[in-house]
Amino acid sequence: MTALNETHDPKLISWVASANLPGNDFPIQNLPFAVFRRKGSDEAFRGGVAIGDQVLDLATLSSKNLFAGETQQAALAASGSTLNDFMAMGQSAWSSLRLALSRLLREDAKQQAITAQCLLDMEDVEYALPAHIGDYTDFYTSIYHATNVGKLFRPDNPLLPNYRWVPIGYHGRASSVILSGDDIQRPQGQLMPPGAERPTLAPSKRLDFELELGIFVGTGNSLGTAIPIDQAEQHVFGMCLLNDWSARDIQGWEYQPLGPFLSKSFATSISPWIVTLEALAPYRLPFTRDADEPQPLPYLDSEHNRAAGAFDIQLKITLATPSMREAELPGHTICQTSYRHAYWTLAQLITHHTVNGCNLQAGDLLGSGTLSGPEPHQLAAMLEITQGGKQPLTLPNGEQRTFLEDGDQVTLRGWCATKDAARIGFGECIGTVFSR
Repeated sequence: MTALNETHDPKLISWVASANLPGNDFPIQNLPFAVFRRKGSDEAFRGGVAIGDQVLDLATLSSKNLFAGETQQAALAASGSTLNDFMAMGQSAWSSLRLALSRLLREDAKQQAITAQCLLDMEDVEYALPAHIGDYTDFYTSIYHATNVGKLFRPDNPLLPNYRWVPIGYHGRASSVILSGDDIQRPQGQLMPPGAERPTLAPSKRLDFELELGIFVGTGNSLGTAIPIDQAEQHVFGMCLLNDWSARDIQGWEYQPLGPFLSKSFATSISPWIVTLEALAPYRLPFTRDADEPQPLPYLDSEHNRAAGAFDIQLKITLATPSMREAELPGHTICQTSYRHAYWTLAQLITHHTVNGCNLQAGDLLGSGTLSGPEPHQLAAMLEITQGGKQPLTLPNGEQRTFLEDGDQVTLRGWCATKDAARIGFGECIGTVFSR
């Protein structure tokens, strides 16, 4: 468990003025990591840290002789074209660099002039994937989402009996993980129209989003070894926003008996900024199960996981149609939920993933699964919102949607806020649908 330390002090103020503005995602208490370069340039991509509306260039900063020892080694590792080497260094290095950056960016820092030379406006940069993602695993951690979807296909038996005992997941396609802002091409695949005798190859007519969190693995484990639950969080570098786009009509035809394939592998979007697990420490919550629910098996249970294994991360989806954007209307909020509703914690996901001896590696990505909550406004996929297309969603301008149409833009946002800690955010994850 990451303990609270001086970097979490809600009274900290940065000399970067934009970091102190109310509602800002990137105050000095956050300091998330990304990979960037100047927009439109042929510069090498390198690691950066967000502070207000600025990006702190770690490659330039690490050349200023401000760090030493482990901190300098961490800064150099985080300056590369991916964050994999930095992720692989482990908690001590992550925390050491984060503390040093916090001290450099505080209002009373003596090296302000030197550090200021390493800042770029976010408006002037472009991003790359923050890590080389060797493997991607998508989980199914919301019992509300699983039940709602199950009701559509199995009204009398919506939740299969294994759900309450085992974290359900499947191995996704790492090569089609893309960055926020990249457009989403409508996929094609085999469709089986109702009443038809044979399937057809056609573009999906039931394209959907899924609001998730992405969990980046830091230090890995050797093949054949398992990660105990009381050590699992030491292997997690941080989290980002994740949209696991889904073609529901392709999925309905192909998913039995082995699960989704083409209906998921065409695109998964992530936000560029990774919020470290250390930054999220003030927003931990107890992990509890109702007394009438099965309690986790011993390998998925620990004192720390019960006391502070959950996180209260607020999540929101907005939808903007082409007509709305043309009229300069804001995106309409169609879901607001929280990660606190997940049935399994991230530590349980890591532990279960490795209990069979599977080896995780730095930069591996886990999807939390669709994070629907118990209330109607917390449904995190169109499949649930429209009851499988039976109840169209009506937008403020009168347009209706059952699933996504060409030109629709989906934006995910996430943030943490409590009265005792500074608000921190995840930025946004955007995708716009088009057909070719």
